[in-house]
Amino acid sequence: MGIVAGLDSSSEFTRIIVCDTDTGAVLKQGYAPHPLEGRPSDVDPQAWLLSLGEAAAGGLLEGVQAIGVSAQQNAVVPLDAQGAVVRPAMTGSDKRAQVAAADLVEALGGRQAWAQAVGCVPQAAQPVAKLRWLARTEPEAAQRTALVMQAHDWLVWQLLGRPARQTADRGGASGTGYWSATTGAYRPDLAELALGHPVTLPDVLGPAESAGTTPEGLLISAGTGETMAAAFGLGIGPGDAVVSLGASGSVMAVHHEGLPDPSGMITSLADATGMQLPVVHTLNAVRALRGTADLLGTDLEGLSALALKSTPGSHGLVLLPYLEGERTPQLPHTAGTLSGLRRESMKPEHLARAAFEGMLCSLTDALDVLRGRGVEVRRVFLLGAAAELPAVQAAAPMLFGARVVVPQPADYAALGAARQAAWALGVSQGTLSPHSPPVWQEATAQVFEPGDELAVGQAVRQQYVAVREQTHPGAFGHGGS
Repeated sequence: MGIVAGLDSSSEFTRIIVCDTDTGAVLKQGYAPHPLEGRPSDVDPQAWLLSLGEAAAGGLLEGVQAIGVSAQQNAVVPLDAQGAVVRPAMTGSDKRAQVAAADLVEALGGRQAWAQAVGCVPQAAQPVAKLRWLARTEPEAAQRTALVMQAHDWLVWQLLGRPARQTADRGGASGTGYWSATTGAYRPDLAELALGHPVTLPDVLGPAESAGTTPEGLLISAGTGETMAAAFGLGIGPGDAVVSLGASGSVMAVHHEGLPDPSGMITSLADATGMQLPVVHTLNAVRALRGTADLLGTDLEGLSALALKSTPGSHGLVLLPYLEGERTPQLPHTAGTLSGLRRESMKPEHLARAAFEGMLCSLTDALDVLRGRGVEVRRVFLLGAAAELPAVQAAAPMLFGARVVVPQPADYAALGAARQAAWALGVSQGTLSPHSPPVWQEATAQVFEPGDELAVGQAVRQQYVAVREQTHPGAFGHGGS
């Protein structure tokens, strides 16, 4: 038996879990918030190190042989030629680069050109757009920038004592906008296009490679972004999709090939195992539930209880939950729509049910974007606190048309980082193949089958699509989704 640790440095905290290499059983864990000050979009990376040290206090890492690092995605750390931070890190939630992203699309010749080059179209959150923003808004800082890292790259580099070689992994690199998951190579010309001059980029490691060993003898694995680490921690594979329910939503699935998409709806990422991880985002998920709950004077649990008093189809009420515009379909300036109001449908329980069905139908739209490109979906893992709501669990299987798995709450990103560390350790010791990650125990989960309600779910879905097509004809092309 060996012992490894997984470190998850999110936007708000650091969590470290220590695991058995053979089973993945969690032996102990630590936690610390980030001591953040100032604007949430600008963060001193040293805050991540302070939080890491606090989370590891009390001998947490005693006996650990290897560490894997997961961190918030798209957090750009610009460094000068000596490795000093040029300015605070620009975090993934930073929306200042929206104009810069559109500028880059035009500069390369349109969406199709970007999709062919790197498998995705620039978005405000991506490092390539942040570099363009930096060049246009803070030209002096941009000129000093000689090396660009993301959060987990920088943390790995720090743990190793800032060696001459900087590394990244294919999962994190695939979200930059200047590395292609399909070709497995950088497009340094795109980073130069964004920043205005050539810049050094970290070497991209394979899934089971190690970034190096600390002076104390700790092996550090390649690291990866939170999305890829969570997928690895869940143990998803081909045929699996993950639907994440936050204020906004996302759908991702493991696939054997990249899915370049000039529409921009699919972001073609790489996973932490050597496969591909196409992702589709929606802007509205739990925020639609919270808005409806506020309207009805209740909370999410109360909204769920109300919804279960109604029946599938919500007595004809349909809610298009585009409260903040929408990204899937691309309707950035639209608003939500409530359709089907009749005297008999104007009851709190029917509106509550329509909110759940609208949110889940919108996420089914996102699932169908992937299915339409040949991605097989047999199981859907449902993540987020809202996944525990009975109304979600009742409606999701029949609307998704697949088995729904709700894993017990856990920090799957930290677990995925630990599993990556165990893989790299096993390869270094000759006990594991670089092509086969360690098999760990599956998390305890609730499983919900669509059963005999598939036809009912299809009818609800058709009702939703009809309203969507009437309100936003051709949003997904001819014939809807």
